[in-house]
Order: sequence, then C-alpha cells, then structure tokens
Amino acid sequence: MKKIITTLFLIFAFTGSSFAFEDIFVEEKPPITQQSVQNEQKIADIPFDWFDISPEEKTNRINDYGKIIFGEQSKIYLSKAEFSKELSKYKKDKNYKHHYMLANNGVTEDEDAKYNPFYYKNNTLVIYAIMYNNDIHHALYYNPYGKLYYVDITSDNYPNFPYYSMQYDKKGNLKSAIYFVSHDIQYMFNPQKEFIGIWYKDKMYNMAGKQISTREGW
Repeated sequence: MKKIITTLFLIFAFTGSSFAFEDIFVEEKPPITQQSVQNEQKIADIPFDWFDISPEEKTNRINDYGKIIFGEQSKIYLSKAEFSKELSKYKKDKNYKHHYMLANNGVTEDEDAKYNPFYYKNNTLVIYAIMYNNDIHHALYYNPYGKLYYVDITSDNYPNFPYYSMQYDKKGNLKSAIYFVSHDIQYMFNPQKEFIGIWYKDKMYNMAGKQISTREGW
C-alpha cells in the first residue's frame, strides 16, 4: 500500500512538512477556514457509503463527477494555451524575497495572503505557496527564486461544498483532479480522466473498496 505525505498548500493546518519533489502532485484536502468549517457543519450528515452502494451506483457517481470536472462547463479544465493566459501574471513572484522570508519564518497569514512552506529533509525550504485573499481560487507554489512551480485551481463555488479542483505544473500539464463532496470525502482522478480512488479522511479506497493509500496530516 502506498503511503502519501500530504504536501499541498490546500491544507494550511499542516505546515512545515518535509517532502520529496515527486510528492507534490498529490492534492488531498481543502483549506481550513472558518467559512469552510461552518459549511462542513451544515453537511456533516453526508455519509461515507462506499462500502454499501452497488458497483453500478459507484460507476454512475464517478461518471457524474467526471463530467462535472472535465466537461464543457468546467471553467478550470484548461488547455495549455488557456493556462498560460490565465496564469501569465503569476509566472514570477516579484516579491519573492519577502514571501520566502515570511514562509521560512513560520508566518502563515497576513493582511494580503496565506502562506505555506515545504521543506526538504535537511529543513531547507524548497517550495513556498501563496493564496492571496483577493483570489482564493488559485494556490501558487514557487521555488525560492520566485519561479512558479505548481498551481491549484478551484471551482467558483469554493469554499462551499461540493466543489472541484485541479492541479497543474508550470507548463500547464494537468497533474490531478478532485471532486470534493465534503471535508472528509473526495473523488480523485488522474490526468487521463480515470478514477483513481475515493478518499475518506486519511485513507483511499479503490472501486472494489480495497484500501490503496494513506495520507498524513489529516
């Protein structure tokens, strides 16, 4: 069973984790904000029924969520040209020295944005992430020199559930897509639009209900 270290900026509560660069692509958990907490309380009665529903119902649910994420109405399923146009102003963090300093010194939030550091094994900050308060639909990952590394994009209804998100690398290649039913339940798809598994809290299950992954920091 693969064990995944939670490494994305979309988990503000889990800061200062160590990671390897190959772990960055895993998107797992929504931001912890007061609004999302209140929203989670409203839908807290959504059950995790993956072990109870039929294979046909699982397939229908996966197909429905896949159409929402990858369909023509999706505003965040972007071509490379669309990605380049939308993210052109973010390719370089002009204030990277200041933002790197904030993240490296444990500052997680100020009047402009939220910050999250990602460290390598020797506690060297290799990636810092920013989500600006006036643009909560983009989480931007930069290297220490302010060059864009990854981007998380969320749908318009974020942070209200349900919503969906996608992660792209700096070249506009899709790395993952997730449909967030709630804070605890997410359906994950790969760049080929194939269903990978369903997350329930810190465990992922495949179509047959077999546990295939775990994650830390939940």
